[in-house]
Amino acid sequence: MPNTDILLVGGGIMSTTLATLVSLLDPSRRVLLVEQATSLASESSDAWNNAGTGHAGYCELNYTPRSAGGDIAIDRALDINARFEVSLQFWSSLVKEGLLPEPETFINRVPHLSWVKGQDNVRFLKERQQRLSAHPLFAEMQYSDQPADLASWLPLMADSSSEEKTAATRIGHGSDVNFGALTRSLGEFLGNRNGVGLRLGTRVTDLKRKGAGWQVTLKDQQGQTSQVTTRFLFIGAGGAALPLLQKAGIKEARGYGGFPVSGLWLACQDESLARQHGAKVYGKAPVGAPPMSVPHLDTRIIDGKPALLFGPFAGFTTRFLKAGSPFDLVGSVRSHNLSKMLDVAGSQWPLTRYLIREAFSSRQDRLDELGNFLPDHNPDQWQLRRAGQRVQIIKPDQKGRGKLEFGTEVLSTGDGSLAALLGASPGASTCVSAMLDVIERCLPELVAGSAGQRLKTLIPSYGQSLVKDPSLLQDVRKFTLDTLGLKDISTHQPRSLSHADRHTQRNFRPGEPGRDHSLRHTGTA
Repeated sequence: MPNTDILLVGGGIMSTTLATLVSLLDPSRRVLLVEQATSLASESSDAWNNAGTGHAGYCELNYTPRSAGGDIAIDRALDINARFEVSLQFWSSLVKEGLLPEPETFINRVPHLSWVKGQDNVRFLKERQQRLSAHPLFAEMQYSDQPADLASWLPLMADSSSEEKTAATRIGHGSDVNFGALTRSLGEFLGNRNGVGLRLGTRVTDLKRKGAGWQVTLKDQQGQTSQVTTRFLFIGAGGAALPLLQKAGIKEARGYGGFPVSGLWLACQDESLARQHGAKVYGKAPVGAPPMSVPHLDTRIIDGKPALLFGPFAGFTTRFLKAGSPFDLVGSVRSHNLSKMLDVAGSQWPLTRYLIREAFSSRQDRLDELGNFLPDHNPDQWQLRRAGQRVQIIKPDQKGRGKLEFGTEVLSTGDGSLAALLGASPGASTCVSAMLDVIERCLPELVAGSAGQRLKTLIPSYGQSLVKDPSLLQDVRKFTLDTLGLKDISTHQPRSLSHADRHTQRNFRPGEPGRDHSLRHTGTA
């Protein structure tokens, strides 16, 4: 018999979300979560290591590129928005049931704005707003190129001396999410559940097949080793996921490599300034920059205190984790992925050159970029902070050549005994839909019968399409915005509907992969 039914590696938002879902859907399951650091959320999930943006496609211009035919493609923005709504529903239900603390401890309303300069960019932004606002998911998106509106929306960014054309779009119910605080709150909940174990300061040193499951060798900080067998293994270890997959030796990971990217923020902890800005403002990325390097000036709420972050400034690194080794990249090279990594090295040389240049940028260079957003900033108020590491996916394309992926991807074995999460943005914002994808593929019994009914109470839209059902969307938004305190009083006027109404008015339908919570699927038979 296995020592545990489910073993999760990594103490970030992904693993704690999956553990919470499993524990609530089937409390009889034995669950063990291991993390090599001495605390949860010490890497990518930590508040200072990510943007904290509730990624919903409201402000991120890279989610709506112009197609080869000249149209603005909005499908990815619609998908990401719907998947973030799944996260909001789950968090709202946990708050309602008293399983999470007050929502302001981990999520706060911070309007989302896109902001551009120059006639061509202004034309693009206006067309983008017209396309998106025609869909119910984005119906509340406002556009303006009028100085009075921009001064009201962006009081710190107005530059009356500039004659360059500017414009912005705004969604009032955007959010700032402290994924570190959320992860630790989920960890506290899990620590009080029967059948759930948390082992911190413990790392995985080996993985191997054992029967229909896995035998995992663990080592604690005192050097003591132990072995755990499990029916199902989930690897949600951020940058460490790829090396662990390689240890597992699964065929589904053959050809996969990693492209690590480091990051820096300029941070200002003047609370009055952060409150005055009161927004997340995304611009356009420089030519050649990776998507995670889109410049943005954000009000953050971290440990209850407002702050401003600008960046991120990407750079080249060879580490897979912030606390990783400079030999991580070299150590990940295998005979099966070497050619794929060389393909990317050749095709992505402009990106590599950009990252190297960014890595050697001076403090003044970064302050000059801040000046594009904040003309009257005080340099003494801004300090550099290291962000978390990101490892982008390198994988074989249809012709067997290596390609670089910017996104989040679930990889699983054909027998469903192992799953792993790879990639970056939108990442944490879609943690619930990503973990539902893992459950559907590897633990399908948890979306059927009584467990499926319980899932429907936690996520009212489960199995239905928020993209295609405006009435359902209206009901869901009423629940989440009210529960989490995200409602924009001036613009949000949906009809009243109670939480209980929402669970009884619709027939339950089992979830269908490829709907609101689908991610790219790979490595399955």
